[in-house]
Amino acid sequence: MEVIRLSFPYNIATNQNPPLAMAMGYFDGVHRGHQEVILEAKKQAEEKGICSAVMTFDPHPSVVLGKNDKQIQYITPLTEKIKIIEELGIDYLFIINFTAEFANLLPQEFIDQYVIGLNVAHVVAGFDFTYGRMGKGTMETLLFHSRDKFSYTVVPKFTQGDEKVSSTRIRNLLKVGKTDELFPLLGRFYTTSGIVIHGDKRGRTIGFPTANVDIVAEYIIPPLGVYAVRFKVDTRWYNGVCNIGFKPTFKKESLHPSVEVHLFDFNEDIYGKEVVIQWHLHLRKEQKFSGIEELVAQIERDKQNSLNYFNK
Repeated sequence: MEVIRLSFPYNIATNQNPPLAMAMGYFDGVHRGHQEVILEAKKQAEEKGICSAVMTFDPHPSVVLGKNDKQIQYITPLTEKIKIIEELGIDYLFIINFTAEFANLLPQEFIDQYVIGLNVAHVVAGFDFTYGRMGKGTMETLLFHSRDKFSYTVVPKFTQGDEKVSSTRIRNLLKVGKTDELFPLLGRFYTTSGIVIHGDKRGRTIGFPTANVDIVAEYIIPPLGVYAVRFKVDTRWYNGVCNIGFKPTFKKESLHPSVEVHLFDFNEDIYGKEVVIQWHLHLRKEQKFSGIEELVAQIERDKQNSLNYFNK
């Protein structure tokens, strides 16, 4: 897949790209609804004998439009979004640098420059996709703005359990720790990546050594508690149990919660390695114990509950 980053204004001749069938959207999460849009573009490309493409935007429009003062956290930060779209078998990915100037383009200007200008022969987008200044361009206005230069497909609402599959729905589930409900929406388990860093190494003194993971800040991290997880090191997956918390039993003060994973049947030095945590099941909330023995007994129960889950 060829990744092309575009900023406003850009200089690309129309004939520089081959004819494209292009899916358009922000696609945070690249969930099953998004996949319907992207795979429809791939299908149209195959039927028309042209190349497939996806257009997305970076950063999130809310950052630029002043709707969010905090650092945005994503279901799929850009690097992961690129990987997933590539795995779907797309030929070209256009990443538009979303700026105030770009956001101010009139709907017709956006279509002229970023659709017709990129040699797009067929557009695919969800029924609720909008474009141009203040989102005034919609799938209902696309025919007018197309200038008869391309055809298009509108993908209807994709539902699961009588409710629309959306990034907002997935975010809400993540924020309350319902990681076990994400697979039917994402089409995969939720994952985060990070680097294994040195912690206080207390886990190994009580018989449960852990990998302390510094997760990339852009990811949404599930709430405090204990989870059944899978853990990828290099190319291998391991089962484990993960604690997100402030270690109240040890009265350790910290501004940020730690993410520590105890792996079953594992004894390797992985400091400094990039790893992936695959979140499966929330087992319990974080709690304070009266002492080490009570903590160890609970960790053993957590381990057994995680093993039982994966054995199913």
